[in-house]
Amino acid sequence: MPNRVNQIIINNSDIIIKNWLEIVSEKRKSEYTSTISEELFQSTNREFVNVIFKSLDEARLTTDIEDFSERLVNLGWPLSYLTDGLTTFRRVVFDFILSQDDQIDTEYFSIILAKVNDWVDPIINKLVNEFSGNWEHTVSLQRVALQELSAPLIPVMENITIMPLIGTIDTDRAKLIMENLLEGVIKHNAEVVLIDITGVPVVDTMVAHHIIQAAEAVRLIGSNCILVGIRPEIAQTIVNLGIDLTRFPTRSSLRKGFTTALELTGRKIVRENGSEEIIEDMMKSVEEG
Repeated sequence: MPNRVNQIIINNSDIIIKNWLEIVSEKRKSEYTSTISEELFQSTNREFVNVIFKSLDEARLTTDIEDFSERLVNLGWPLSYLTDGLTTFRRVVFDFILSQDDQIDTEYFSIILAKVNDWVDPIINKLVNEFSGNWEHTVSLQRVALQELSAPLIPVMENITIMPLIGTIDTDRAKLIMENLLEGVIKHNAEVVLIDITGVPVVDTMVAHHIIQAAEAVRLIGSNCILVGIRPEIAQTIVNLGIDLTRFPTRSSLRKGFTTALELTGRKIVRENGSEEIIEDMMKSVEEG
């Protein structure tokens, strides 16, 4: 009987696929896939059903499942597309096979049910496992990339570097800030480091503690640290919390902090007199030429 079921499925694959595609397309009207282009939706469905039938023809789960699940992760499709699609496919196959016989007894029903489940269940398990593995790998890579961007140290001038911080600062990120600061100060031979907290929405006791620790670590290896981006509300919060920031300079803006950094390194900004007249003379000569 199982061989006969296999033969029915293979011989009528076109009808089964057609019925499945109709149901999936009908569901699309009220699901997330409604935003996906028709061409991509149909091509993905065709690839999906081909993967399913290959697993039956070759009597094993093929590597196509791994490639297909990885492609879905890259496209950003959710796991529900796989599980819903396979659940629908199971029902379509089951209904079609039963429709081929007029008389259905309990034993035959059980055989059909077991055969279809033995085919579809391993595919579901394999696809879910592959999808989850690919998704976790993608998330892991994204997490690493975000960590690398979350605490950048930018050398803007000889002996002066800036670390702009954006977003909330938790314990893990504070550790990364500390590591990047210390490594960057040594690598760039920085005498002054500006920590810009303009993009940090909230500065509470924990955040201030992490920043003070980072600044103290920079001071211990022989460099100066300037905290910039002190907005009025942050200044008020720091005062109310009784946080001591007297150990290193603070400035309200990055521009003021950079001016201070130049002074600490024996430099200053000098405006040349008559620069506007020089530019006007150059523009006139161009026009006359």
